Amino acid sequence: MVGTIIMQLMKDATMEEIEAAGMTPYFVDHGKGVYPCDANGTPYNAFSIQVKGDPIADLVEDMAAEQKARVVYDNILRMVDDPDVIDPIRFLRAREVVHFQRFGEALRFVQEKVAEKKYY
Repeated sequence: MVGTIIMQLMKDATMEEIEAAGMTPYFVDHGKGVYPCDANGTPYNAFSIQVKGDPIADLVEDMAAEQKARVVYDNILRMVDDPDVIDPIRFLRAREVVHFQRFGEALRFVQEKVAEKKYY
């Protein structure tokens, strides 16, 4: 969704505006299309998915990922004043909060059952 917002903001941008925004390298490689990468231009890859096969470790990692995403959305909200950007970012931020809560509930459930024989 964030990539799509950026694409929508860039769709009518002139080359001068793209250069002034520091988006020239992105534009050269990807035009005005959506390319999933972080703010440094590092492309998305499977290395960002952490799995150990242990439900407690994996749920804690999931909770951390939700909090990290929430922080990114908080930072974006501090930088923008366009309601067409703010509204979807607020939605995404709220979703991260709910995901964090649900993973927390799952973690508590697993921790309660961890001593049971053959639980997982």
